[in-house]
Amino acid sequence: MLKRTAVCWISSARYNCPLDPSNARKWELMTQLRDYDIRVIGFSASLRPMAFREQAGFYLLPQPPSSVLRYLTFFALAPTLLLALVIRHDCRVLVAQSPFEGAIAALVKGISPLFGKRPKLIIENHNNFEEDLFLQRKIPFTSAYRALMLGLARYAFSRGDALRVISTSTSERAGHYAPDLPRVRFMTWSDTDVFRAAGRRIPLAEATDLVYAGVLIPRKGVDLLLESFARLDHPRAQLHLLGHPENANYAGELKKQAQDLGIASRVRFHGAVSQRDLAEYFGGARALVLPSLSEGLGRVVVEAMLTGTPVIGSRVGGIPDLIRDGENGFLVESGDVDALTFALEKIYSADVEKLGRQARDFALEFFSPEKYLDGYRRLFELVMDSDIQPDRAPS
Repeated sequence: MLKRTAVCWISSARYNCPLDPSNARKWELMTQLRDYDIRVIGFSASLRPMAFREQAGFYLLPQPPSSVLRYLTFFALAPTLLLALVIRHDCRVLVAQSPFEGAIAALVKGISPLFGKRPKLIIENHNNFEEDLFLQRKIPFTSAYRALMLGLARYAFSRGDALRVISTSTSERAGHYAPDLPRVRFMTWSDTDVFRAAGRRIPLAEATDLVYAGVLIPRKGVDLLLESFARLDHPRAQLHLLGHPENANYAGELKKQAQDLGIASRVRFHGAVSQRDLAEYFGGARALVLPSLSEGLGRVVVEAMLTGTPVIGSRVGGIPDLIRDGENGFLVESGDVDALTFALEKIYSADVEKLGRQARDFALEFFSPEKYLDGYRRLFELVMDSDIQPDRAPS
């Protein structure tokens, strides 16, 4: 039996043991890459470090209670752990799920030849890594922090072998730092079977409610949505906000804003929900509204469309890759409350059944588990065999 090529993911993602259903399906899918032995570095759900095997080998760092301690823990422990895996399991491909994790992988790649190992490095770019953090919360010593982050990103890109991007905008940002690296483009993982099977709970023509899905942080523009919703001349409509209040101060401000605008009785804060419940909400909504100020792609757009639900989204990041204005939803300029209000009004007068059909058709073509798997297969072949040419993402 031929020896499989060891691949190690490194990210700050959190994993439970056993894996939650969505992650279990993701890593079970990846086992279909039978030529590769997969290892994963991430965080556990508690202060207890863990190592276990479920579809892949997981090596989880203890997760401290604050983000600062989490970053310090990751940068202190992850390089040693990754180097140990490279040496012990001969990991020949390193997959860093952001340019910042890429800096750790680049360091290990540079040290590995001392131990007779020469791994290849794939750097993933899922968002606007230059700005997104600063749009999520207030960061002390912003200039110094930004300089450090961009320094780490440049270091990573300078030592990468290939890039994985998810949208036109993320391709452009990564290409700015590493114009000569080949790129393969495909969407982040989504457990789309749940959304494909959900269908419509309420026919679109009869649906009146709107849904926002995503964490509650300033970058998502939920405050703009509340202002627009207050102007909407549709008293039967309710707005469902689905997502973890990651920025607690901002979430509190949103609740106060709803009170001040006189719409608190029509706005529901649901917190984080399961994928199955999310599909249920989509299936009863007139539209998903995503008024982001920055967005790598907007995976939730595809998930909503799979249920036959149109989407109203900002013309930022990767969202225009998904929404064809007037065909499967509506695009609005980011931060423009008047334009967003007009789009909300329009979703109640448009041929919404046609929008929903076209939304689902687009989503079914855009993403599938098979396409996700093939994206990684092409990436691995690319870095293991320089004669194989990638499908370059458009710039």
